[in-house]
Amino acid sequence: MADSAAPIKPLLGESVFSKARLSRDPRFDGRFFVAVKTTGIFCRPICPARLPLEENVTYYQYATQAMKEGYRPCFRCRPDSALNSPAWKGVGATITRSLSLLSSIPIQPVAEIASRLGISERYLNKLVVSAIGISPKQFQNMQRALFAKQLIQQTQLSMTDVAVTAGFQSLRQLQRSVEQYCNTSPTQLRKKRVTTQKNITLFLSYRPPYNWPYVRGFLAARAVEGVEKVTENSYARYFPENGKIGAFKAEHISARHGFEVQIDMSDLNCLYRIIDNIKMVLDLHADPLLIEESLLQAGLPDHLLTEGLRLPSAWSVFESGCRAIVGQQVSVKAAIGQVTLLCHKLGSKAPDNVFSIDQNMNRQKSYCFPTPEAVATNSLEFLRMPKARKEAVRHFAGLFLDGNNPSHEAILAIKGVGQWTLDYLKMRGERNPDIYLNGDLIVRKMAAQYPIEPDKAAPWRSYLTLQLWQLSNQQKELQL
Repeated sequence: MADSAAPIKPLLGESVFSKARLSRDPRFDGRFFVAVKTTGIFCRPICPARLPLEENVTYYQYATQAMKEGYRPCFRCRPDSALNSPAWKGVGATITRSLSLLSSIPIQPVAEIASRLGISERYLNKLVVSAIGISPKQFQNMQRALFAKQLIQQTQLSMTDVAVTAGFQSLRQLQRSVEQYCNTSPTQLRKKRVTTQKNITLFLSYRPPYNWPYVRGFLAARAVEGVEKVTENSYARYFPENGKIGAFKAEHISARHGFEVQIDMSDLNCLYRIIDNIKMVLDLHADPLLIEESLLQAGLPDHLLTEGLRLPSAWSVFESGCRAIVGQQVSVKAAIGQVTLLCHKLGSKAPDNVFSIDQNMNRQKSYCFPTPEAVATNSLEFLRMPKARKEAVRHFAGLFLDGNNPSHEAILAIKGVGQWTLDYLKMRGERNPDIYLNGDLIVRKMAAQYPIEPDKAAPWRSYLTLQLWQLSNQQKELQL
């Protein structure tokens, strides 16, 4: 068992990380962090500061490892804003899942996380310490401090709101944590006027290339009028949060490799989860170069790959399931027409105190996707589809009542729900990157045209599915 956080030892050698650091290539952002021995500061590899000499730097896989060794986050490149370290770095599935759960805010008891993983608390502690050199509790505290730092520097929330949102019990606890892990105070981090504004603006980065035209087109084709709004440079929607309705707008800024996101919500305790959900919807965690390499290994010719391909997800598993069932055996356009009708009939109207996602739309026609309760208790007679499919939607909604998360077996047991529907739900609702829709007619047709070996694209077979859909669309465009 490791006693402290050791610098990373890349399989390709230290020189690879040195070259990546010197290049300042944004595609390496989030893969590692650079600690400077002479200043006691650690940075992202894209930091604009003057490059230190190689003998003065140490590389770390996680920001928390650098913090454990006494380095403080750089104020210029803000390591707290870096992308999450990807899960493919040689860590097992259990440790990857555990770090994800430990990163959640509000923090969960370590014993509860261990129980969810089906292991003992002692074994979880051993796994985490062995993988990253610090205990689960230390990792949680550091994540909380980094999130607070991000809110202090990027938003206009009051310090009290920052403390509550980041899961601290008091301002004193917030101050102690920031001082301990960031070697500075909250007031020194904040250089702008403090307000109590609840309208939050953050910048969320991604690893380029990012094919925004593809993502925009995918979301626009499936956008529900009144719930979502897609423009040339942005995606916005209303979302549910603890019985209330919030809204967000993400504006793409290609020059900065990310999105400026505006969020309007009343319950700040949900902010971390909402931010993470936005990242998932826009697929900001993906590593496009790694995914492309896997698609090439599966047999797709290089010239056919869509550069910067992303997997836009649904807001929730429930929403993705409703969309999938309604969309069975009909076109995307026809399916969205019925989903729109479902939202307008059963969805809650967006309140006037939340910003409008579309300034040209009547606020009386702004909605949030309906709750499972609203769908399960309605006859759905207004939907233009076979009665059996309506019943499948109602039964599916019934599985989610009282906050339940049904098993795949329970979903498949619904009459009218087959493997394709479940796989689509896994891909877009559960954000599973490794789902190959071999039951999809278009996927089968396109795969037959090329010597595709889907298993070689693992664990990124969802992107292979999207790539085959995209190739089909391109062929149709050429025929027009």
